[in-house]
Amino acid sequence: MNRRKRILRIYRFFSNYLIRWTRGRRHVQRHTLTVTSTINGYICRNGVMAEKLMHAVQCDSYGGGAAGLKHVEVPIPKASKGELLLKLEATSLNPVDWKIQKGMLRPLLPLKFPWIPATDVAGEVLDVGPGVKNFKIGDKVVSMLNTFKGGGLSEYAVSSEKLTVSRPPEVSAAEGAGLPVAGLTALQALTYHGGITLDKTIPSPATNILITAASGGVGQYAVQLAKLGNVHVTATCGARNIDLVKSLGADEVLDYKTPEGAILKSPSDKKYDVVIHCATPIPWSTFEPNLGPKGKVIDITPGMSAIWTSFVKKVTCSKKQLVPILLYPKAKNLEYLVGLVKEGKVKTVIDSKHPLKKAEEAWAKSIDGHATGKIIVEP
Repeated sequence: MNRRKRILRIYRFFSNYLIRWTRGRRHVQRHTLTVTSTINGYICRNGVMAEKLMHAVQCDSYGGGAAGLKHVEVPIPKASKGELLLKLEATSLNPVDWKIQKGMLRPLLPLKFPWIPATDVAGEVLDVGPGVKNFKIGDKVVSMLNTFKGGGLSEYAVSSEKLTVSRPPEVSAAEGAGLPVAGLTALQALTYHGGITLDKTIPSPATNILITAASGGVGQYAVQLAKLGNVHVTATCGARNIDLVKSLGADEVLDYKTPEGAILKSPSDKKYDVVIHCATPIPWSTFEPNLGPKGKVIDITPGMSAIWTSFVKKVTCSKKQLVPILLYPKAKNLEYLVGLVKEGKVKTVIDSKHPLKKAEEAWAKSIDGHATGKIIVEP
């Protein structure tokens, strides 16, 4: 009997203790205040440093244009396997950035929000993730970030080692940041699709080419790269940029607003072997009379009409072709372009530079579509 009483007392003691302890925990949880503050860029919770913050510009949903950009403070990303953490020095905008924001590519590759736009960057390596072999802390680089992850409109970004190349002192951050999308697109269009050899000592199958919107981001690189080979370059642009495009190497320049420019007719009556089309959509009926017997139009921003025309030309075995292209970036090609800038054979034409705190101005200028060269944002 006494034994039963002792067991019962012990049971009641622990039961009461457990009840009091549970009530105390609930009381503490109800009345404990977590103090979150920011000190020197770090998130601090109850005085303990947690994460360092950076200034970034992001979109929370599709649409909105420049007004849809929001300035935020977010944690600095960390480099994972095969990645580099970069302190950004310059970011270049491309039309594809605002087109993604607008939702034009949504059916193919939907975004995950919030999204920090822009992919073309130059900066300094601050940290390297596991497995990185070719870069170390302190290296100056040019990189192309993942298109749909973005990250360029910020103070820091994470890049893949596979699409990052060294940037020599002769190449400024702004010059380097202009190269990835625009420079690689021009290079791919001319060489892989156009069959043009960028070497004056080697004959090129194509001898006469047309480059539309030659003062734009892709066009300005296309003119300069084409003139590294044995080709005659006719170019189109607005009247105010004719002298610039001539200085880049174009042999003939048409004002696209004149009657001759509108029909793309060569001033020397040449027929084009290759057209690098960098402008807004132009009907096939405008291109066709100006093409040589086996001429091809390489469209860097094809719409549905261009894709349909391309299909029809292929199935009908037409000698004249329209080729819509999709960029396949390669580090070796980006390294080649950086080398050309270092040697002074190619330059990045810069339209304007904007601080990150005024990224909306740069974004609006890109949407406007009349930039001469590249639009640069600097942290």
